[in-house]
Amino acid sequence: MVGQLRSVVFDCPNPSELASFYEKLLGAERLAGGDDTWVVIVANGQRLAFQLCPDYQPPTFPDPHGSQQVHLDVLVDDVEEAEPRVLELGARLVQKDNDRWFRVYADPIGHTFCLVWLS
Repeated sequence: MVGQLRSVVFDCPNPSELASFYEKLLGAERLAGGDDTWVVIVANGQRLAFQLCPDYQPPTFPDPHGSQQVHLDVLVDDVEEAEPRVLELGARLVQKDNDRWFRVYADPIGHTFCLVWLS
């Protein structure tokens, strides 16, 4: 082993604003010490960080010539119950496939994430 994962970091134009979205989505807690350029939240022991990137450009999804770069899978009990809640937080539905295990959404600035469920 070389090291341990400390954080997953999101580029964004407003770290505090995007951190707020993920705090509500994941029931996370914001760590003290953030500023206009860097905010960290903790969800189930996992750190998500948000760093200032004034020139941020969201991935295009779906895009046959590119990729979504990275995304989070968010486990939910019932997608029909969870979907209206994430849309109310500011997410948007990107892809509702025939796959019965996940749906793809974009956060308020375009990072993709999936709601996944087991049954």
